[in-house]
Amino acid sequence: MAADRIQRTAALVSEAASIHNPRGMESLGSELRALWRLALPVMVVQVGLMSMGVVDTMVAGHIVGGEGALAAVALGALYTFACMLGPFGIITAIDPLISQAYGARDQGAINAALKRGLWLAAALTVPASLAMLPGEAVFTFLGQPAEIIDSAALFTRLSAWGTLPFLLFAVLRTKLQATHKVRAIVIAVIAANVINLVLNLVLVLGWGGFEPQGVAGSAIATTISRWAMLAMLLVLGWSDLRPCLAGFWRVGREDMRAMRRITQLGLPIAGQFLLEWGAFGAAALLMGRMGPTEVEGHQVAVNLASFSFMFPLGVAIAASVRVGNCVGAGDAAGARRAMQAAYISGVGIMTLFAAGFLLLPNVLAALYTDKPASAAVAATLIPLAGLFQIFDGIQVVSICVLRGVGDTRTPLIMNVVGFWLFGVPMGCLLAFWAGFGPTGLWWGLVLGLGAVAILLLQRTRARLRGNPQRLC
Repeated sequence: MAADRIQRTAALVSEAASIHNPRGMESLGSELRALWRLALPVMVVQVGLMSMGVVDTMVAGHIVGGEGALAAVALGALYTFACMLGPFGIITAIDPLISQAYGARDQGAINAALKRGLWLAAALTVPASLAMLPGEAVFTFLGQPAEIIDSAALFTRLSAWGTLPFLLFAVLRTKLQATHKVRAIVIAVIAANVINLVLNLVLVLGWGGFEPQGVAGSAIATTISRWAMLAMLLVLGWSDLRPCLAGFWRVGREDMRAMRRITQLGLPIAGQFLLEWGAFGAAALLMGRMGPTEVEGHQVAVNLASFSFMFPLGVAIAASVRVGNCVGAGDAAGARRAMQAAYISGVGIMTLFAAGFLLLPNVLAALYTDKPASAAVAATLIPLAGLFQIFDGIQVVSICVLRGVGDTRTPLIMNVVGFWLFGVPMGCLLAFWAGFGPTGLWWGLVLGLGAVAILLLQRTRARLRGNPQRLC
């Protein structure tokens, strides 16, 4: 009887390994299929998360008599996301911990990483939310247009209430996707988008006889949607999450030491996020010195580029999981196949988006705003966004592959060099000294992103030539 149970257990483990463990992959084609089985739902999630911001921006661009409303929402959303980006980067460090533990079949390590990630998210909510409160002083100091400062600051204050669900959702989502359980995430994100759209139409534009709340309504809609998204994920994913939360309220010295180690691993990720988004944020602030029209045109182009970015990011996140699973299982060859499949997929997707941005700039700009001046600025910037699509695909795949093996410092260093020592200074020279205006700033972004992509590609290939070791 005992021998039979052992045999059945071994069969189940073998079956699970053949499904989830890349050790059995024998060809690049097999890895591509395995990667896309995970990447497709992750893409839906990424697009869904991005779509909430896209809807906010589009609706704000159609506020009747709301000159500058789109710019206020854009500026407020930029600052809000910047405040959450550091904490989000830190808790992202549990990604390789869980994916590698899953590859090694170490359930105890998975449970511990999830619990510690949730505690970190709760703790980091406090500084992130407090940083959103002095928006008016920050925007004034940064020289933003006076006519949008009050509205943008109100947007950030209201958005602070959505910080906790955003960070908790990120931790729970990381656990589920690292263990290949993505159905609950997809449903929660889709439902949250429906809620956000309805609330935007009701609260921002006043559909259904409600009093229009303008910019404030946009922030309220997003905040409510984030809480709804977290609640739905807990309900739908509870069967997978509940076993991992045993002993959640008991936090000992070992947990505190582990959370410090997670923070140390995550700080470079947070720095990389802040540097990359900061480059685009700096461009938005510099656009603000040119006027609200330039800010609105810039925001349209950024939204489109951010939307397209969600697709290779979905591939890259799946690649991080696949590479992490391989590292945990001791399969270096599988990790290299996962890297190759991710580059093929990510670059292929971005080539298609590049063609669309280059061929249809006016059509795309018209989707966001009916203000001719803002649409004209956007139409000049969208083709430039098309130029860096392929670079964007390369760099995001590289970053996530490196994260899968536990290398979080290299992307930070490469972002400093590519964006801040080269791209941003070059954009300022072209925009203000050479007189190219908004297009000059965007040429700087293109050049900076290209430099980051090339540097990261070389590092990733070198890092996976050996036999990467599990983090813990």
